Amino acid sequence: MYKSKFSRNRPFGHFLSHTRRQTGSRRSVRGRSQQIDVSKFINKAVITETAEHFIPEHKFSEFEIDSRLKINILSKGYDLPTPIQDKIIPHILHGLDVVGIANTGTGKTGAFLIPLIQKVLTNKKEKILIIVPTRELAMQIDQEFRSFSRNLKMFSVCCVGGAPIGRQISELRYYNNFIIGTPGRLKDLIERKKINLLEFNTVVLDEADRMLDMGFINDMKFVMSRMPEKRHTLFFSATISKEIERLIKDFLREPISISVKTGDTAKNVDQDIVKISNGNKIDTLHNLLKGVEFSKVLIFGRTKFGVEKLSKILIERGFKAESIHGDKNLNRRRKALDLFKNNRVQILVATDVAARGLDIPNVSHVINYDLPAVYDDYIHRIGRTGRGNKKGKALTFIE
Repeated sequence: MYKSKFSRNRPFGHFLSHTRRQTGSRRSVRGRSQQIDVSKFINKAVITETAEHFIPEHKFSEFEIDSRLKINILSKGYDLPTPIQDKIIPHILHGLDVVGIANTGTGKTGAFLIPLIQKVLTNKKEKILIIVPTRELAMQIDQEFRSFSRNLKMFSVCCVGGAPIGRQISELRYYNNFIIGTPGRLKDLIERKKINLLEFNTVVLDEADRMLDMGFINDMKFVMSRMPEKRHTLFFSATISKEIERLIKDFLREPISISVKTGDTAKNVDQDIVKISNGNKIDTLHNLLKGVEFSKVLIFGRTKFGVEKLSKILIERGFKAESIHGDKNLNRRRKALDLFKNNRVQILVATDVAARGLDIPNVSHVINYDLPAVYDDYIHRIGRTGRGNKKGKALTFIE
């Protein structure tokens, strides 16, 4: 269906041009045109039978954690840890600073939540701060925390922008073992003296490379500078750059580095391009979406306006579609995500930032309706499918 003059067997590399320059605290890459070698969007998924089979050293039942926590883990259907969980949980349990480098969809959330919940079970006065780039990821981690900590009498509060700050301030009056939030809102609450960072001896920086890309570097430094000097720091990133290396040096003490990254893009994501002729982009998309195999499709657009417009066109054409982007308030975004996660709609149209870090099960296809601005965005986008050991497909429209 998606024929191309480019060979599928060409190795996956990088964009021909992937340069960045620093402007204040924000990296000026968004919205800038960059030359892209379209053959980089074509890569045949590795056949599962020939892929290296990971054999974990541990079972969850063998970790030095409370039996009640083990029950909660098993009740979620987890028996064997993923590679990042298998290798990093023992170090966190022993109180060591860690740097975890792993592809998206590899179980990073469980890798830090499980040992940190154990830490709170050991000391009920323990308070933990988790910093993430987006509100959706914060809410997702909060949901995971609640399922892992069921019946364990520990509490969390989610502090993100786009939600009423008054309610968050009210929740902060109660004792919360976990505060999960985005850098901007956390800084606001700290400046209002609603969060006292001296009470926190443990901090998680999740998707640190994304926070750097989104211009949160100064907010991250603000938060870290107000935490106790002696602290337990967990740092997770999908990529390592010079800026990330500097943050690791500034924020962590003799960290253990664990890398289970297997390449830039998931091996089980089949990547191809769709050539658009005569500018008939929307009709090409329409015809694809009618295919039975396109059961749960995440479509990426470049702008908030374009994403909203495309979702409305698809609805007018009879498809069940929703959208998420920065102009939608938190409740509407949450509702759209829930409808997509629960298979109430077939299609979710999203901007890069709005979909950052989302873990949505069983996405059959990712479609790059608009080209990504930079290579990292492409990796992020296609990582929404083919998660875990499942196969997925990624299609990029080329005009």
